[in-house]
Amino acid sequence: MRFVRLILFLFFPLISFAQNGIVTGKVTRADNKQPIPLANVFLSNSTAGTATASDGTFILNHLKPGQYTLVVSILGYEDYSTTVLIGDKPINLPIELSLKITELHEVIVTTPANWKINYAQFVKEFIGTDDNAKLCYVVNPKIVNLIYHKTKEELEGYTDDFLVVDNMALGYRVKFLINEFTSSKLTGIISTSGQRLFQELPGTKKQMEEWKKKRQEAYYGSAMHFYRSLYTGKLDSDGFIVMKLTQLHNVDRPQENIIQQKIKKYNDGFHRDSVKHWLDMENLPKYMRQHLSRDPLPVSSYLFATGQKGIYAVNFNDYLYVVYTKKHETSDFKDLYRPLDMETYETSVLSITKPYLFDTNGVVFGESAPLYEGTWSKSRLSDLLPVDYTPGD
Repeated sequence: MRFVRLILFLFFPLISFAQNGIVTGKVTRADNKQPIPLANVFLSNSTAGTATASDGTFILNHLKPGQYTLVVSILGYEDYSTTVLIGDKPINLPIELSLKITELHEVIVTTPANWKINYAQFVKEFIGTDDNAKLCYVVNPKIVNLIYHKTKEELEGYTDDFLVVDNMALGYRVKFLINEFTSSKLTGIISTSGQRLFQELPGTKKQMEEWKKKRQEAYYGSAMHFYRSLYTGKLDSDGFIVMKLTQLHNVDRPQENIIQQKIKKYNDGFHRDSVKHWLDMENLPKYMRQHLSRDPLPVSSYLFATGQKGIYAVNFNDYLYVVYTKKHETSDFKDLYRPLDMETYETSVLSITKPYLFDTNGVVFGESAPLYEGTWSKSRLSDLLPVDYTPGD
């Protein structure tokens, strides 16, 4: 099975602090200060959302403590976002929206057949391929703008409005503003940035019981679960073990993008020796030496406090090897190192290029993010939970 790596970015341009379960405000035009009704106002990646009234005002209440990105979006205006820290004091935000300047994207003429091929790839890599993904239904597929770059073998996508997906496996309607989606066949890296709003789907009592069970299955062992356990000091009791992994790249193996380019170039039926050579290169191990220190790492070696309440930083010179001992892995990750005498628990490897931040909701944010390999690299929209989710809700 081909190794897949996932990078998930969410960008937060401004910081606002407050402490309460309530956020109120008024949305107006930046040029003439007139109120803007029916603008979407929501806390990204959560279930909290509303629309502005005729006078531009809004209220979000019954909010769980934590850091969120508040987003205001409406067609014809530039999206607005700011970070809010929910606590015990109310937040009031005067928000001004500027008229949107039409951004010119690359124009590529495609046929309906090409769009279907691109869309099929997008659904597979954005929503997922697991059992949950089979129960996800895209309400408005044509809203996705897709461009395939042949020279880079890269699929690019974005939306100007909400992409709406009904996840009948977890019981959520997910509305996604996709700023950027890229999927590279050469590197195997899938990258997504944007904002999400979760809405509870109506269901029967039986459906709701099943959704509760499925949500718990998606939560336990996830990155969100890990980060919450990390800052609360519950790694051991929650089933996580964090170890140090040292890996040295195999100098005899060319970079992945070069390998894939050569395979494509020579796989024409006339260059059998050349294509065989590059297939052999692809089968070489990525790393020439790997060593796992089996003693659990002290949390203080990679978790650090910041100057902001409820915000934590992670940094480590080598790879963090995270094992979840309450589930066994069902996928085969070719390049994931696992000692022969180690049980096949769910395992994720974190590659950290520079310090990154997460909050009390267990959500990574900021301009830097770790690269996930292994179990967490499989995470797609089909398994996503809102950041204000708590098992038992």
